[in-house]
Amino acid sequence: MSTTEIENAQFTKINDEDDDDISPIEQVRMTVSNDDDPTQPVWTFRMWFLGLISVVLLSFLNTFFSYRTEPLTVTMISVQVATLPIGRFMARVLPTRKFRIGNKQFSFNPGPFNMKEHVLISILANCGGNTAYAISIIDIIRAFYDRKISFFASWLLVTTTQVLGYGWAGIMRKLVVEPALMWWPSSVAQVSLFRALHEKDDGHGLSRGKFFLIALICSFTWYLVPGYLFETLTTISWVCWIFPNSVTAHQIGSGSKGLGVGSFALDWNTIVAFLDSPLITPLSATLNILVGYILLIYIVMPTCYWGLNVYNAKNFPIYSSHLFTAQGMEYDVKGIVNKKFELDMEEYQKQGHINLSMFFAVSYGIGFAAIAATLSHVAIFNGREIYQQWSSRSRKEDIHTRLMKNYKDIPNWWFHTMLIISFVLALILVIFMKDEIQLPWWALIFAASFALIFTPFISVIKATTNQSPGLNVISEYLIGLVYPGKPIANVCFKTYGYISMQQAVFFLNDFKLGHYMKIPPRSMFIVQTIGTLIAGTINVCVAWWMLGSIKNICNTDLLPPDSEWTCPGDRVFFDASVIWGLIGPWRIFGPTGNYPQLNLFFIFGLIGPGIIWLLYKAFPNQKWLLSIHLPVLLGATANMPPASTVNFNSWLVVALVFNYFIYKHYRKWWSKYTYVLSGALDAGMAFMLVLLYFTLNMEGKSLDWWGQSEHCALAKCPTAKGISVPGCPVF
Repeated sequence: MSTTEIENAQFTKINDEDDDDISPIEQVRMTVSNDDDPTQPVWTFRMWFLGLISVVLLSFLNTFFSYRTEPLTVTMISVQVATLPIGRFMARVLPTRKFRIGNKQFSFNPGPFNMKEHVLISILANCGGNTAYAISIIDIIRAFYDRKISFFASWLLVTTTQVLGYGWAGIMRKLVVEPALMWWPSSVAQVSLFRALHEKDDGHGLSRGKFFLIALICSFTWYLVPGYLFETLTTISWVCWIFPNSVTAHQIGSGSKGLGVGSFALDWNTIVAFLDSPLITPLSATLNILVGYILLIYIVMPTCYWGLNVYNAKNFPIYSSHLFTAQGMEYDVKGIVNKKFELDMEEYQKQGHINLSMFFAVSYGIGFAAIAATLSHVAIFNGREIYQQWSSRSRKEDIHTRLMKNYKDIPNWWFHTMLIISFVLALILVIFMKDEIQLPWWALIFAASFALIFTPFISVIKATTNQSPGLNVISEYLIGLVYPGKPIANVCFKTYGYISMQQAVFFLNDFKLGHYMKIPPRSMFIVQTIGTLIAGTINVCVAWWMLGSIKNICNTDLLPPDSEWTCPGDRVFFDASVIWGLIGPWRIFGPTGNYPQLNLFFIFGLIGPGIIWLLYKAFPNQKWLLSIHLPVLLGATANMPPASTVNFNSWLVVALVFNYFIYKHYRKWWSKYTYVLSGALDAGMAFMLVLLYFTLNMEGKSLDWWGQSEHCALAKCPTAKGISVPGCPVF
């Protein structure tokens, strides 16, 4: 059963007699150009100058701001918009004189600033768009565990975790980049934005470029309201307003700490904070997310909490990621770590087993099922296609794959060499610097194998649904079982096992963008590799500087009350290292823990796609069965927390309005403007967010009125009889 069969009816396929030049995905046909000019220069001074400045700037800013209480992320889309006028300015003022280097000519100004240069600049910038995940390992070693790690070990850790996945990702290009059905929705959205910025429309209606500018200005202006003037618009929970003194009403209505009934937001940042843009997510994926969200939040949660009181759920908040004692008090995580950075059994026994909120416990189980379903779903529904593509049988090429044959392909030995070098460097790290990171050599091999196995499965799902199931929890679980009591080893294994896979998917996603934009593959490879190495090095340098220059950074007990350097992301990372590495999953999900039944979810997830396949075979006329995508359905709420119900409520409404109602009734408008609108909303919000940060937030200037206040404060309270928690009524 192929992907062609399971795609939602929204994605109209071409008939067998249609020309293979036409993409089988309607969004691609409407967005991606079928033309190419191989003579356009891409290896230009402008590209390298703007690209290198962008990656350095974004790497520095995003690492620097990641330590603050309210982190700020400057994304690639800001660079896309900002570098266009600069590139055109450089094309006007740089000298056009040509220089000869060997047999080739070179010019600082080879002609007009073109779209391919712009794409490579953006890809370079994207390498610095997110701080390397491994930086959190350095942070918790130095700031939380107060241990030492050398600069060289830190650099090796960051570099190898960022690059290792590239080695096998490149070899998988023909599986998930070349096939037309692997269409990567986020890349299509980027193509739409680039074309809107560079190309002139046919003259009918408002041009995409003008539409982008208008939408960007509107987004920029509006974000001042929820971002500063009226922050309540980020989470409107009207049920709490009506019942201000009811714990149950707050639990039901809160959009940040409850079930979010009726909760919504008028803030684009709330909508996209933890999810990809709703405008570019396929309708089939949106419907699966909707079903998974409703099942968990509005059926499973109320039943388990108020109906069955599963795991003594009423002793704790209904929705929380914190850890609790059996009496409903927050667990003192740092109190169970002794001076040797091992588990203090006496203190652990005093506080007792760790307890989770009902939501957090169930979400772990669903996460287990989602990972297992990822393997079985892709094997059942995409296995034949993957095999045929790998064995070069029945491989169909669309116009984009055929046009890319005009360029020299990347030799496989480039990827093999990168894989070998990065893996050898990682081995050097774990063998000769084991005292600093605790990870044994066999665990590195285990982590790399784990990531390699999952990369094609996650890539297929990302390429067809724009959703990407995470491996962080399952990787922590596995190493916690086989190598307990080593918190640093646990997070290192998680990073090699999870992030190397994520980096592989990131690499392939960018390659698909280059595929659509007809960028020479070798240029893509070199730009991505250089950008990643520079970004990782800048990340380490900034982290080293911050950790050494700000006294007590990340330590909220010793920092002044008004200090911004509280490292919220690193604190969550530290808690995870204690729970999964120090205490270990055996004490939580094992026979002696509170939650052994959650392991059954692995079995449910593994057999779920098979049941759907059998049902379809038994009822072949029920085509809707093929639209059930269990990895997406089960993984719908994987980002909760930190995502909350208001994020999902708002995201789902926008996704359904655009990708069902507008798509169905205003197809021409949708095809021309939707992806451009997504980029404009992101860019406008990002520019205003940066402006607010540097002009008001850094100066500590804030407003104090009811429009800034939390109006569902009681949602965090337990409801069991006799449980006393500060700030909450006792039932």
